[in-house]
Amino acid sequence: MEPGNHTHVPEFILLGLSEEAELQPLLFGLFLSMYLVTFTGNLLIILAITTDSHLHTPMYFFLSNLSFSDICFTSTTVPKMLLNIQMQTKVITYENCIMQMFFFLLFVALDNFLLTVMAYDRFVAICHPLHYTIIMNTRSCGLLLLASWLLSLFDSLLNGFMVLRLSFCTELQISHFFCELNQVIQLACSDTFLNDLVMYLTTGLLAVVPLTGILFSYMKIVSSILKIASAGGKYKAFSTCGSHLSVVSLFYGTALGVYLSSAAIESSRATAIASVMYTVATPMLNPFIYSLRNRDIKQALRKLFS
Repeated sequence: MEPGNHTHVPEFILLGLSEEAELQPLLFGLFLSMYLVTFTGNLLIILAITTDSHLHTPMYFFLSNLSFSDICFTSTTVPKMLLNIQMQTKVITYENCIMQMFFFLLFVALDNFLLTVMAYDRFVAICHPLHYTIIMNTRSCGLLLLASWLLSLFDSLLNGFMVLRLSFCTELQISHFFCELNQVIQLACSDTFLNDLVMYLTTGLLAVVPLTGILFSYMKIVSSILKIASAGGKYKAFSTCGSHLSVVSLFYGTALGVYLSSAAIESSRATAIASVMYTVATPMLNPFIYSLRNRDIKQALRKLFS
């Protein structure tokens, strides 16, 4: 099949979360509210960190980048869904679908790597406190961030170019509110063996390698905390990574839950509804998790508003 055949595909149909007309205003209001909270909350975290010199540390440097990634992550899917509900259409062009899929893969992978880097940062801070400033210097932080971007970009480009080689059938309905990679591949008429192979390999690597790094870091962290004699010292050490552990649990728990349920449940619509948890709810909750229990962020936000 010639690669140029994809130019004959005019558009895809995004079926969304529900086709019932009476639910559309409710969905519009709900997702608009969630998007505004996500955008505002993460933007405030970025502004608080950049304007307060006390927060110019590796931990908050990576947190501000995670907040930026969460804004972009949510912005790849929710605005298009809101526009479709408002305009009473379900159409997305082939080009826009490919672009949405590319940026979605980019920022979900970036979230993944940033959470891993933040776990490493907490590992160095708690297990090697005397060498923390040497190991996590400005150059190291910059290289870790650059590596996260490059690996995420490679993943999204690889899967994106693999989709470009496909030709599509006439039935182009996607049972989702955005162009999800697996569902787009399933619509192809041409052979998708290579696409499936690349998708499962990259997804497996992006899930297993970072998660293994995070689990290893926290095993070492817990081991070091247990060696601290005083209860106050243990609490102080654990409190520095409690927020990050909560975000990691929420991100991986919801994402793995979606993909495990999709393997057990045949309904694509049920999978789409479940995916709201990690595509919309998790980026919205992250600013609250990091600010409610973090005295430094609270003080920075008070300075910002004052």
